[in-house]
Amino acid sequence: MFSNFRANLIRIALWTYTSRNMDLRTPTDNIPFQSITAAKDNIEESIIRTPLIPLNYNVPGKQIYLKLENLQPIGSFKIRGAGNALANLSSEELKDGVYTASAGNFAQGLAWNARERGIPCNVVVPDHAPVTKLDAIKRLGGNIVKVPFDQWWEVIQTHQYEGMKGKFIHPVCDPAVIAGNGTIGLEIVEDLPDVDVVICPYGGGGLISGVSSAVKSPRTSAKVYACEVETAAPLKLSLDLGKPSTFNYIASFVDGMGGKSVLDSMWPLVSNLVDDSLVVTLQEVADSVKLLAERNRVVAEGAGAATVAAALSEKFSDRLSGNIVCVISGGNIDTNKLIQALEGNIPQ
Repeated sequence: MFSNFRANLIRIALWTYTSRNMDLRTPTDNIPFQSITAAKDNIEESIIRTPLIPLNYNVPGKQIYLKLENLQPIGSFKIRGAGNALANLSSEELKDGVYTASAGNFAQGLAWNARERGIPCNVVVPDHAPVTKLDAIKRLGGNIVKVPFDQWWEVIQTHQYEGMKGKFIHPVCDPAVIAGNGTIGLEIVEDLPDVDVVICPYGGGGLISGVSSAVKSPRTSAKVYACEVETAAPLKLSLDLGKPSTFNYIASFVDGMGGKSVLDSMWPLVSNLVDDSLVVTLQEVADSVKLLAERNRVVAEGAGAATVAAALSEKFSDRLSGNIVCVISGGNIDTNKLIQALEGNIPQ
């Protein structure tokens, strides 16, 4: 017993040291539960403990719940990981500010937390980033550098942007970011101890890796599924092939998730923690945006609504039953796109 206790202490100490002192690019095959509970303490005063509510739509054999991360101060769960990442850095590391590469939501989370600390924040964004998110980044004091998607993806892969000052905070791979995301899983299990399934949108893997680590630690029987859209499904392809693979990515209104490939550095985590990826169509996502607004008065962006699309799809009825939690990751959708979805169309 003592040897196991000592081993756990050493593991926690190593995790703390590397999180604070190294640019760790390859997380282990899971996120230590203690790191997630520590993250909860780090961010509890700056986030909202979001509610878990039933979806007002009856499906036989399923009780679907919504984890409403769209209610966070920035309209997205990303405030959690960004806050924990900065909490794990020293004042010396933060003296020149921070920067990141983000399609919008993580940039808002980082800019919000940077503003709270009085440090500058620069953001490299892809050229298809929605106006709603760009305007929010500016309001929060972030400085925007817009680049073509391929160049932006290169920043995601290399963890750097030439000439940019400050500490780079990776929106996906940073272990402190993943641990911060994992606090969502803690809250799900606290509010619904008998959860059977959790569905998370998949962008780079940082959200689902944190949530799955938290959910499966106390409740090992629970399944955690990723959700992807048909135009950006590199995880499903990679899981089927058994290795990180490149997907023919096509930009869509579901801008908050998906990419060209599964990052090599994230593969050990996602291949271990994700039970499968559920791929939905753009029309199914648009229909779920409409459903959430009409049935629950919830405004969700495409990535957030995609989890509901998966939960309701008959394609996955053999795997989805019992208490199902859909993580509504954000609500930052352009007004014109929301209107198109409410009219029953796929937003353009």
